[in-house]
Amino acid sequence: MPVQKLKEFLDREGVKYVSINHSQAFTAQEVAASAHVPGSELAKTVVVVLDGRKALAVLPASLRVHFDALKAHAGAKEARLATEQEFRDMFPDCEVGAMPPFGNLYGLDVFVSKQLAADEHIAFNACSHTELIRLPYRDFARLAKPKVIEF
Repeated sequence: MPVQKLKEFLDREGVKYVSINHSQAFTAQEVAASAHVPGSELAKTVVVVLDGRKALAVLPASLRVHFDALKAHAGAKEARLATEQEFRDMFPDCEVGAMPPFGNLYGLDVFVSKQLAADEHIAFNACSHTELIRLPYRDFARLAKPKVIEF
């Protein structure tokens, strides 16, 4: 989903958002600094594998996935980080590692951090390492229907 398709999806759903261009950055912390977005508001999207099934974990840039908590909330026996090779083809129109947190667009469950759910806004990679989308969290929740968990 190139950024244009993502924006068309958001427009079609009546979402008010801001597009933020920034210098190329690859880690969530670098993106937050480059785009001048608080690390607590910047969501990183992590592909995880739960009992052999891929899902998205969406959490603040400053946090790491706590796999025991994720297993418990997902009712899974096994949880691990997906390898780049495992998810590369799932997001063909995105730069690797820059996928948006809308798992619903890719047939994936979404688990979002309680901290992000408490914020008024959420910002995330918009299919590239040079652009973010910032929108009200309530719109993200309405569209992605994430399960809110404590990471």
